[in-house]
Amino acid sequence: MGDDAILDVRGVSKRFRLYHERNQSLKSTIMRRSRGRYEEFWALRDVSFAVGSGTTMGLIGENGSGKSTMLKCLARILRPEEGSIAIDGKVSALLELGAGFHPELSGRENVYLNGSILGLSKKAIDQRFDDIVGFAGLERFIDNPVKNYSSGMYVRLGFSVAINVDPDVLLVDEVLAVGDEQFQRKCLERVSELRAAGKTIVVVTHSLNTVRTLCDEAVWLDHGEVRAAGKAGDVADAYLGNVHLDRAVETGGGDQGARWGEGGVRLTEIELIDARGHPTEQVRTGDAVTLRIRYRADRPVPRPVFGVAVYTLEGIQVTGPNTHEAEVWVDRIEGEGTVELAVDRLLLLPGTYDVTVACTDAEIAHTFDHRHRAFRFDVKPGTPHETMGGIVSLDGRWTVS
Repeated sequence: MGDDAILDVRGVSKRFRLYHERNQSLKSTIMRRSRGRYEEFWALRDVSFAVGSGTTMGLIGENGSGKSTMLKCLARILRPEEGSIAIDGKVSALLELGAGFHPELSGRENVYLNGSILGLSKKAIDQRFDDIVGFAGLERFIDNPVKNYSSGMYVRLGFSVAINVDPDVLLVDEVLAVGDEQFQRKCLERVSELRAAGKTIVVVTHSLNTVRTLCDEAVWLDHGEVRAAGKAGDVADAYLGNVHLDRAVETGGGDQGARWGEGGVRLTEIELIDARGHPTEQVRTGDAVTLRIRYRADRPVPRPVFGVAVYTLEGIQVTGPNTHEAEVWVDRIEGEGTVELAVDRLLLLPGTYDVTVACTDAEIAHTFDHRHRAFRFDVKPGTPHETMGGIVSLDGRWTVS
C-alpha cells in the first residue's frame, strides 16, 4: 500500500457460477449423477486501483459491470478468487440498508442490534442514539415494531445507523436517493461532513452529476474490467461519450416519438447538422449546429408556423422556439421543402436531449403534424467547459477584484 493510500486493490478477480439446471434434491443429484450444469461468470477481472486518505472515489459503469460486486469485496461480504484488498481503518458499508433488522423488534431494539453488527459497543450506541433517531426523523415511531414501518422509514433508520458509525472508510452503494427530498438532502449533507472530516468514501452510482460534484476520482468498470481511472470529471466524460456512442449504434437516433395532427403537412425527416455540414447525433457544448426539418405539403398551406422544442430525458423542456415568435413569415408552402434553425453556439451542457417538431396554422390553433420527442442527440463537453450540473451554460465572464 502506498504512503497516502488507505485502500489498495490489486489484481482482484471474482467468479460466480451461473446454473442452467440446478439439482433441487438429493434424489435428483443421485439420479443425474451430477451437481447440475453451470457456466463460470467472471464479474471482476484483474481490477486494481488505490484510494488515498480523505479521497472520495466513484465507481461507475453500466448495469452488470461489477460495481456492486467490487463494493461487496471491499466490505468483506464476498471473497475474491484472485488478488488482494488492503484497507487501513474501520469500514462502514451502506449497501443493503436495514440488513439485519428484525421485523418483530422495535426500532429502538433494532438500532442496538444493527449497531452491534456494524461494530459499535452498547456504550457507543447509547451516546449516539438520539442523533441516530433524530437524523432518521423517527422519534414518534422508535418504539414500534419495524414490521409496521413504511419502506421509506425502514431505509431511513438503516441509513442513520450506518452513517453514525464514524468510519475511516465509507462504502456507499446507490443509497443517497433514499427517502423523500428533505431526507436526501440530509444524506448528502452528512456525506459532505464526512468528506470535510477527512474520511475516505467509495460510492457506486449511476448519476454522473453525483460523480462530478461529490467525487475527487473515479473508476469506470466495463464488464468487470477497469476501462478508465483518474479525475472524476475526466472519467465521467469518457464514460458519457461511450454510452452515447453505444446508444446511437443500437437505436440509430430513435425515431420513436408519439405523433398526431390533422394532416396536410407531414414532417418527414429531422437532422442535426454540424459545422461541416454533416448530419450527426453528437455535438459539443459551444458548437455551431443547424436543426434541419424536411416537410411535404400535399396541398397549398397558407402561412404555416414551424416550431421546435428541446427536452431533457427527464421531460424538462429546455426551450421551444418557433417561426411565429421569430417573425419569420411564410406566405405558403406546397410540395417538398426544408426548414432550418441555425444556432451559432449551442449552450446545452453535456447530456442527452430529445427534439420535438411541429407545424401548425398561423394562429397555432390547428396542428398539421406534431412529432413528439422524435429525434435524440447527445452533447459532450466543449467550450465553455462546465460539468457541475445543470442544463445550459450562461457563457458568462468571471471578474474577481
